[in-house]
Amino acid sequence: MTATIPGLTAVRAGVLDYQAAWDEQRRLHESVVAGERGDTVLLLEHPSVYTAGKRTEPWDRPMDGTPVVDVDRGGKITWHGPGQLVGYPIVRLPDPVDVVAYVRRTEQLLIDVCAEFGLAAGQVEGRSGVWVPEDARGPARKVAAIGIRVARGVTLHGFSINCDCDLAYFDRIVPCGIRDAGVTSLTAELGRPITVADMLPVVERHLPTLVTPPA
Repeated sequence: MTATIPGLTAVRAGVLDYQAAWDEQRRLHESVVAGERGDTVLLLEHPSVYTAGKRTEPWDRPMDGTPVVDVDRGGKITWHGPGQLVGYPIVRLPDPVDVVAYVRRTEQLLIDVCAEFGLAAGQVEGRSGVWVPEDARGPARKVAAIGIRVARGVTLHGFSINCDCDLAYFDRIVPCGIRDAGVTSLTAELGRPITVADMLPVVERHLPTLVTPPA
């Protein structure tokens, strides 16, 4: 299913194997770089998979031999799987390219999405992604992760937001290389089911934030 949103096209790709999604990202990236198509965002779920960015350390990886896919995005190791919405924006950044500003826009998109469901989340200085702040339930915990790459002025990889996934998958790794904080989901925080199907239209509505620098 494809939806045209101001400034870009969103593609609901369903459940897609990680390698197939990576191949599709590269195909779209070539098209956007060549000017053959406009900015596009893939929205999907993956079967359970661990992916390791370029900064992953050996001790961040699973100790039980669980397979890990090494990828060329920034960041460290994370998990993708059922109950988590993954977004891969293939968008051309304005000149001069400002990767940090793009990451901040992505975080703002995810913060606004969480707010629509009634979850107060925000940024943590020095750490990418979107976080639920420390409270009586525990230390700060990540509800959405970001890992990107920019090649020839066009983005690859993107973000993931935990809807109603099994958080036990994160116990096998040091998620994003961060040992002193946890991982959570909207369902865990809000005490009611928030599914990927619930999340999709809300994320789509906020996607223009990716391509609209703040005034």
